[in-house]
Amino acid sequence: MAHTKAGGSTKNGRDSGPKYLGVKVADGQAARPGMVIVRQRGTKIEAGKGVKVGHDHTLYSVVTGIVSFRNRRKTNFDGRVVSKKVVDVVAA
Repeated sequence: MAHTKAGGSTKNGRDSGPKYLGVKVADGQAARPGMVIVRQRGTKIEAGKGVKVGHDHTLYSVVTGIVSFRNRRKTNFDGRVVSKKVVDVVAA
């Protein structure tokens, strides 16, 4: 004879792990080639000089230098002008 009741199933036993998104190297800090600068979903921040975009929209450095963030006015396809953040790696 069982001493405990049968364990039923639960409907809320699932959760995904954290994705650790965000800025990894701040403005004014040094970056080496291959260093991740920003992990993001979509291109909230765009790649500038010395920066490339990975397949998951990660921005990483391709040169040695100092990280610099700036705003850029950009015209969308529908004619609206928006302000976008851009990250550059300026050779030191």
